[in-house]
Amino acid sequence: MTRVSTAPLGIIAGTGFYDLDALEDPTVEDVQTPHGAARYTRGRWHGIPVLFLTRHGAGHSVPPHLVNYRANIRALADAGVEDVVAVNVTGSIDPELEPGDLLCLDDFIDFTRSRVGTFHDGSGPEGVVHVDVMQAYHPAIRREILDAASAVGQPIRDGGVYACFEGPRFETPAEIRLARLAGGDVAGMTGVPEVTLAVEAGLRYAAISLVVNPASGVGSGEPITMAEIGSVLEASAAKVLAILDDLVHTRAVFTD
Repeated sequence: MTRVSTAPLGIIAGTGFYDLDALEDPTVEDVQTPHGAARYTRGRWHGIPVLFLTRHGAGHSVPPHLVNYRANIRALADAGVEDVVAVNVTGSIDPELEPGDLLCLDDFIDFTRSRVGTFHDGSGPEGVVHVDVMQAYHPAIRREILDAASAVGQPIRDGGVYACFEGPRFETPAEIRLARLAGGDVAGMTGVPEVTLAVEAGLRYAAISLVVNPASGVGSGEPITMAEIGSVLEASAAKVLAILDDLVHTRAVFTD
């Protein structure tokens, strides 16, 4: 590890990850940003400050296409966060990926249509801004995720392309075939514009993808059900949390 920030670590998660029981002295904070309201839980994990934000709100009340991604990222940046580890629950486009498998993402495809995907509308003093996203998933934070997975003995694929769809419906088999032709490995509904907004805000961002189902038309072609997703989440969430725990613990050691 070449650099460990002493700023709060941001952790963003979605479906199935609504609480972070490891947080010590958790406090829920509602904040206002120029882009609307956001809520996160502030606490400490292994003694280091953490801000935990669940995209879908309490009780999964916010669908993916209505998540206020700009407010969420701005709230973390304004709170002093520099590094973010995100968790995405996904369907597998690559037929070799099975429910419960993990990937450390390194690229994305954006199939969304109606989301506000930037902080830069040309009205600010900086004018028109074009942000480079060749390494949107920051190599140093990706390395922390991979090292943590290795330390706890958890297999994880090094690299993967996240195909983001609008939702809230699941994708059609034809859409998944298109995504596969474009190089997609997993399909989800929340990874974009979260990752690109993080880049715009100057945050070092990386993401763990947890596969919970074959995407439409992949494998047996059975319909996707929330019961199926919930069952895999119940069996697999601990693997993600073990990686996060080691990552945070390692940061704590390096900042002592």
